[in-house]
Amino acid sequence: MSSNDTPATDSAPTKPAALVGWRLLALFYDFWPAAALWLVASAVFTVAYTLSGHGQRENIEPFSALQWALWFVCWLIAGGYATLSWRRGGQTLGMRPWRLRVTGADGAAPPWRALWLRYAVGTLSLAALGLGFWWAWFDRDRLAWHDRASGTRMQRLPKRAK
Repeated sequence: MSSNDTPATDSAPTKPAALVGWRLLALFYDFWPAAALWLVASAVFTVAYTLSGHGQRENIEPFSALQWALWFVCWLIAGGYATLSWRRGGQTLGMRPWRLRVTGADGAAPPWRALWLRYAVGTLSLAALGLGFWWAWFDRDRLAWHDRASGTRMQRLPKRAK
């Protein structure tokens, strides 16, 4: 047996990468398709508000029930975009260039409930100034809050051989 064939005895299992930078790049990239969908929803709300006779030359009043409803619809639209993308192929548009994929802990496609939980906890994580994302650097399994809460995992796929 040559020295190249000997197994390493002191090799400890390496921790998976936290992927925080890649996650944030993907999130920034995914902001743009989500923003486009939000503009469509806002246009629909504005047209409906104007046609109802309430909004002749005025915008929807800030912090009104209608504006809260619009914000909630935009949150649902972004969640639909994310969860549908994760369910259909494990990737949103923003995750593809960075080779990121969401899977269940077993490597299979996560159920819808887990994906919506991931999205909801991810929203809270962002509202807390991204603390749930930064947490992955300190977590023993390198999981963000939304990974741990939903039982999902973020993987970085290897480069394709050309």
